[in-house]
Amino acid sequence: MTDQERANREVHDTDIFAGDLPDFLNRWVSAQRWFPNGRVPPALSLVGQWTLASPDPDVQLRTLLVRDESSRGTAVYQVPISERVAPAPHLEPALIGVAGEAAGAARFVYDGTHDTVWVTALLRFIVERGLVPEQFQASSATIARGQPIHAAHPSSSLASRVISCPVRSSRVLTGEQSNTSIICDLGGGDRSVPPVICKVFRAIHHGQNPDVVVQSVLAQAGSIYIPEPLGAVAGEWNDPGQPDGRASGHLVFVQEFIPDVADAWRTALLAAAAGEDFSEPARRLGHATAGVHADLAAAMPTLEATPRVMVTMVTAMLDRFRQAAIEVPSLLAVRPEVERIFARALTVPWQRLQRIHGDFHLGQVLDVPGRGWILLDFEGEPLRAVSERDQPDAPLRDVAGMLRSFDYVSGTVTHSHPHLDPERVAAWALACRRAFLQGYALGSKPRGSRQSMSDGERESGDHAGDNAGDNALLTALELDKAIYETVYETRNRPDWLPLPLAAVRRITSTYARSRNDHD
Repeated sequence: MTDQERANREVHDTDIFAGDLPDFLNRWVSAQRWFPNGRVPPALSLVGQWTLASPDPDVQLRTLLVRDESSRGTAVYQVPISERVAPAPHLEPALIGVAGEAAGAARFVYDGTHDTVWVTALLRFIVERGLVPEQFQASSATIARGQPIHAAHPSSSLASRVISCPVRSSRVLTGEQSNTSIICDLGGGDRSVPPVICKVFRAIHHGQNPDVVVQSVLAQAGSIYIPEPLGAVAGEWNDPGQPDGRASGHLVFVQEFIPDVADAWRTALLAAAAGEDFSEPARRLGHATAGVHADLAAAMPTLEATPRVMVTMVTAMLDRFRQAAIEVPSLLAVRPEVERIFARALTVPWQRLQRIHGDFHLGQVLDVPGRGWILLDFEGEPLRAVSERDQPDAPLRDVAGMLRSFDYVSGTVTHSHPHLDPERVAAWALACRRAFLQGYALGSKPRGSRQSMSDGERESGDHAGDNAGDNALLTALELDKAIYETVYETRNRPDWLPLPLAAVRRITSTYARSRNDHD
């Protein structure tokens, strides 16, 4: 019997969560940031669980899958558990509760994400292709599988290098609201093994996680623009809401962690406030974005942008505008121009639709010394259902998202530093936007390596970037994004509403002037 099989059977035979879940678990879950109904005490029921082989005989490891029966939601939540026969002082802040005291056999229950023993077992489960078969589950038919991800060269992949490396330490990132991320420092003789980040998906849904799928494909294609993935845990569990009563999806994702590098949002804010030119990094970012799009188009299915597809997408933009105008009535003043801009997008040819990043902005990229731009978090727009995020989309949607991000840097700096000349800050953002488009246009050309640009290539990219900036679809997508931002700011930060509203007015007025010039 393997260690994993022994762990499966031990949990089956000594399951302290076999009946009704203890009240202390309900109280603990209700206080977590990832639980959306914190104001209402939950009534958790056990949907399933999966186990890990513990390297410590006094520690039992499992992950509970629970559903809140007090709400109308259908989400299932993951609660990693570390059960100990004695209290662990170093885990005191992560204590969930104590079970079995009345029976004289106390079990101290901790949040497993804070326990290095749980994290060590998780990495081993992934790289060794661990399996938790349904027959060992005490409460329901749950299956969990470890899935290492091998890059273009399997022998040198991160999963292969991590096998013999112990976890020296682990720490949970604070501030996350939907997932729990654990940074693991790995030791051993191989100093080439970087730290890894384990992302535990707290709310799990039916369907493959886009971040896992896209980064796996890019790694196997040899992309240089992503952190190297290590692997994932995929699961299956009972779900009466599915046609066959079963749901499946990703439970955990692990990849290389890049320390001591600020994201581009912070870097760009500092540059804009100091008046430092950011054009060259922006140009390289456009080039990297095009490289990722090219790799995705080559490795994953694409879709022809037929007239029917184009009309469907533009109609969706119009619907979003009409809904936004209900919450932001001032948008009605530019309705004629908005409708014309969206309609004009139907008059130009579109690229084939493909998988894209889907939520692209400066906070999603790192400029890593010696490596260049690294793109993060391919989960897609968080407000969209998981089933919608894996659909092919216009690659220019990512371009539009980054253009809006540069605009937000300008607005944020002007808001935070009122003594600065707003026209100078706006000019900084405009230069970044143009440089990004130039880099993207160059990277989209089918010419050799995309890793570097000569002076001659930069010069030819300027003209291509200007053409891309005049693209009717790109204008429509940027307007669509700005309209979305007006709703977001109205709901969350009303003081910031003027920023996306100004973008909507700029885009529509520019279009109106161009029409008058042509007339």
